[in-house]
Amino acid sequence: MRLHTRIFLGLAAGVAVGTVAKAAQWEWLQRLVVALEPVGTAFIRLVTMVVVPLVVASLITGIAGLGDVRRLGRIGGKTLAYFLATTLLAAGVGLGVALLLRPGSGLEPATRDAITAQFSDRAATAAATSAPGLVQSILDAIPSNPFAAAASGDLLPLIVAVSIFGAALTTVGGEGRRAVIAFFQGINQIAMVVIAWLMLLAPPAVFVLIAVTVVRSGVDLLQSLLVYSLVVVTALMVYVVVVLLPLLRVGAGIGVSVFFRSVSDALLLAFSTASSSATLPVSMAAAGRLGVPDGITSFLLPAGTTINKNGAAIYKAVTAVFLCHLYGIQLGASQLLTILLASTAAAFAGAGVPGSSLVTTLVVLNAVGLGPYAAAGIALVVGVDRPLDMCRTTVNTIGNLVGATVIARSERQAGLLAAEREMAGADREHARA
Repeated sequence: MRLHTRIFLGLAAGVAVGTVAKAAQWEWLQRLVVALEPVGTAFIRLVTMVVVPLVVASLITGIAGLGDVRRLGRIGGKTLAYFLATTLLAAGVGLGVALLLRPGSGLEPATRDAITAQFSDRAATAAATSAPGLVQSILDAIPSNPFAAAASGDLLPLIVAVSIFGAALTTVGGEGRRAVIAFFQGINQIAMVVIAWLMLLAPPAVFVLIAVTVVRSGVDLLQSLLVYSLVVVTALMVYVVVVLLPLLRVGAGIGVSVFFRSVSDALLLAFSTASSSATLPVSMAAAGRLGVPDGITSFLLPAGTTINKNGAAIYKAVTAVFLCHLYGIQLGASQLLTILLASTAAAFAGAGVPGSSLVTTLVVLNAVGLGPYAAAGIALVVGVDRPLDMCRTTVNTIGNLVGATVIARSERQAGLLAAEREMAGADREHARA
């Protein structure tokens, strides 16, 4: 049985047990469910444990994978600009859709208070603390001591520091550079193994966490989780339709039908595996069918798999808004800007394997001021993460392939091939008709 199936079964079983215990007023069952809560708490702590090594290692290896930006010249600059612009746009779309549809805001106050009280022993007033202003938020993102930021879990300054050192790493050569890259590649691989182990613990942990939540808070929260999932999927669809498809048509000169026929195998694999890394070989072959030269494909797609994750940025922004509404945290201008920038930065820091986005989402939740409720929020959404992971990985793959075609055309290397392919496809369609 596949992992995501086991997680879903754990979610369903937790809902069933919690609902029966609360509806039937079986105190013995309620006490048993609550007694199992340390299992879920242990899972939360283990997930949190991976955050710092994953963020540091994946950022260093991802930025180093771009090569010497000065040597790459136009292609490197365009690639970085595309990654940054599209990821920032993705976070903006996720934030806008979430603010419009307001997931998590329909809970009864009593239910919201019960959820907050569940974790009140960690920090009774964390959610009520006022967020810093806009200028202070920007200053707080500049690290004075990256080691202190890592030790305290303040990950946004850590990402800024690691990005600066990673960019510097691309400008040096020799054995020192190779040793540093090899070291962090090893850390990144180890982090992937640990995440895979933790995902095996996810089904029983999800069962316990959901059962405890239903016993304490009722089914209102489950309805909010359904709305949250629909909002994430809606935001992903809006981004593809409003941003990526017009960019494909205008920037790459490729028709939508031609594009999806050429890359359908890569998108199906991305959806079924929820892994950009596993999809990479198929994506590179699909880029070749679109007429993208090998030089651009071999540079942009591997880097994009690690760095350019548009779907993840959307997911993180929606999740942050959902959990802020859930815990009753007001969102002002500075908090919204923090969500936008932190979602963009955290999307760069993830890895192209299932489950890693849950870990890096903690960056956004901590940055916006959820504090000790951040890990609890991750525990709430982990049960519905797998289908959302499948959807956002598909969007990640579309974004990288669109980027390859756009940059190839801008370099005047693949525009004619792409146009010829589109015309040939249109001729075949016309002949069939």
